[in-house]
Amino acid sequence: MTRLSGSGDDQTSGRGAEPLSAALEIADAVDGLAHLWSVAAQGASLRLSPHQLRALRILEAEPGLNLTALAEGMDIGLPTASRLCDRLEAAGLLERMLHPLKRREVQLVLTARGRQVLDEVATRRAQALAAALKAMTPDERATLSRGLRAFRSAQEGVAKEGGGPGL
Repeated sequence: MTRLSGSGDDQTSGRGAEPLSAALEIADAVDGLAHLWSVAAQGASLRLSPHQLRALRILEAEPGLNLTALAEGMDIGLPTASRLCDRLEAAGLLERMLHPLKRREVQLVLTARGRQVLDEVATRRAQALAAALKAMTPDERATLSRGLRAFRSAQEGVAKEGGGPGL
């Protein structure tokens, strides 16, 4: 984790903070959010790895993907994706079904149990986030919300220009 709570040199100084200093502060917040996200997900009735949850979320967003498309979407190898799907299928979260139009292709489809687990994880995460936000004042929440909207807008602008690493 990036720690900024040490010497005063690392601290941002209010409005107009330097981008790198603000980035380090945001990195701390993201680490905290990732931890909150992970702990909330692990409290679900069925504990899944972040990798397994990501696969389920991709399949929820794009039902019927084939194994190759899932592997590409997750940026993992085909054998790794196949083993991941084997585990999800064994847990009753995923079904492999023949494509109705392409007899050689297999589609990956969430089961009702898979959707239920995703809903439970989403609910637990929202509750954990709401508890953290409740500790903030209404003005702080409004400021955070405005800041996040501005960040998303700026990020989209940078992505459209093709700039920045990983965009």
